[in-house]
Amino acid sequence: MQDAKEILIDYIKTNQDKLYRVAYSYSKNEESALDILQESIEKALKNISKLRKVEYVKTWFYRILINESLQYTKKNKRIITCQLEEIEKNIEWNEEIKTEDIEIYKHIQSLNDKLKTVIILRFFEDMKIEEIAKATKTNVSTVKSRLYKGLSELKKLINN
Repeated sequence: MQDAKEILIDYIKTNQDKLYRVAYSYSKNEESALDILQESIEKALKNISKLRKVEYVKTWFYRILINESLQYTKKNKRIITCQLEEIEKNIEWNEEIKTEDIEIYKHIQSLNDKLKTVIILRFFEDMKIEEIAKATKTNVSTVKSRLYKGLSELKKLINN
């Protein structure tokens, strides 16, 4: 039977693209996303003894990753705004990406961190509401209300 550290390492290796995508959705920068992911892995490995049940490795690691991502965005708010503008310029020439997708992405980025986190985890990472609740250390009804509020705000932003 594998120990918790081996299970964590396997999980990270298997899901590295998804984990990177979450970090990137906050940082909007390749190098920063890799730094966030690296910091998250270091923190997780250092604190693996605090993981009570190995079956929660996914939500436990996502919690660490989200916290590291949020910490990064608070420190680098101005830099992220400039990088988002640069990303938009680079995306516009790619014909596979629709203009609506760019607009939705921009609107998601404008949501507050709690709403943005729930939307990213639910729709981009395909996590269940119960998993999001564990990853964000909130109850299921809070996740549902944040999801509803986030979608409602997105709808308003898109329709304006």
